[in-house]
Parts: sequence; C-alpha cells; structure tokens
Amino acid sequence: MPPIQIKIFQSPTAQQINSDFVYLPNQTLHLIMSQKVLLNSKEVTIILHRLACQLIEKHLDFSDTILVGIQPRGVFLAERLKQILENEYQVPEISLGYLDITFFRDDFRRTDKPLEANKTQINFIVENKKVIFIDDVLFTGRSIRSALTAIQSFGRPSEIELLVLIDRRFSRNLPIQPDYRGRQVDAINDEKVKVSWKENEGEDAVYLITN
Repeated sequence: MPPIQIKIFQSPTAQQINSDFVYLPNQTLHLIMSQKVLLNSKEVTIILHRLACQLIEKHLDFSDTILVGIQPRGVFLAERLKQILENEYQVPEISLGYLDITFFRDDFRRTDKPLEANKTQINFIVENKKVIFIDDVLFTGRSIRSALTAIQSFGRPSEIELLVLIDRRFSRNLPIQPDYRGRQVDAINDEKVKVSWKENEGEDAVYLITN
C-alpha cells in the first residue's frame, strides 16, 4: 500500500476538493498523515509460525505452560498462536487465558475519562505454572509491568515469559524485554504502530503511522 497523505488547512473562500487537498472555510487545521506497511499478510503468517516453533522448542507439549493474552490487543495474537500450535503442530489442549490490566496501570488515576475494563478470563491454576504473556506491541513496558502485578491475583507462576509481535526497542520506560519477538521496529515517539487482524479488521497487517 502506498503512503497516504492528507492535508487540511484554512482557506476563507475556496470550496474546492480534490485528491490532494481539502479546503475548509473559517477553520485552521493542518494534518499530514502517512501510513507505511511494515508487515503484510504473508509476512505475518510466516512470523506467527516462527513464534509457534520457538514456543514448542522451549515448552514441548505445554503440559506446564499457559498462554495469557493481555487485553485487549494481545488476545488476537494469543488466539492465533493457540490455533497454529493445536491445529498445525498437534500440540494438545493448550490453556489460554485473557488478562485485563486496566486498573493495575500506574496511570489509570491520571485521566478524567471514564475507564472501561475488558474481561479477565483465567479458568485454570496459575500456581507453579510457566506463564507466557502475549501482546501485539511492546512499547514503554508499562502494560507488562501492570500484567505482572495483575497475574498475582491468580497465583504465583514458576516462570513468566513475554511474547510480542512487534518490539519498539527505542521506546522503553522500564527494563522489560521480550523473550520472543516477531519483528523489531525502530519507531520514534510520534509514530504509531498499528496491528490489524483479519478477525476484527479484515486483514493481517502491521502499519507504521506518522501524524
């Protein structure tokens, strides 16, 4: 997909609209947005299979290992990995849970907007199990710190690992690194990494968006 550019700025009289410019009278607004494809559908599929093989190499039959998707975006990746492991690599009955971290974040009291929590669903014993946290993008590391606190409500795991599809390596606020990564991305702070899944957005892709 080629880069998308949108420019909007003030013009007091013009009503012209074309493919490059939109003129809005009596408004002052300037926006330039570009979107670059980091991973297409085929590349995402290849990475998912590589991650699945890395998990099998470490955890074999997953008898003492559980997957925990971090709400909301890590759930799609966790579900896809579970499907690949069970259907294509014949790993039987992998335990998968969903963990909401909304009220464990260190910044949740710093917003005036009402927070809407997602669903936590962990219907198995975590005590002395190997837990693999799964999220789509590792950014500052604060979500993972929150997950480390939240999981303690369900027991004390023997080990916790982290798997992410995208690792934004230059954006960390905390000393947290992934054990498994799909792709490392060098993105600056005003750039956004967006992961799309075909289950809810119609395609598997990763985009770098610059405003």
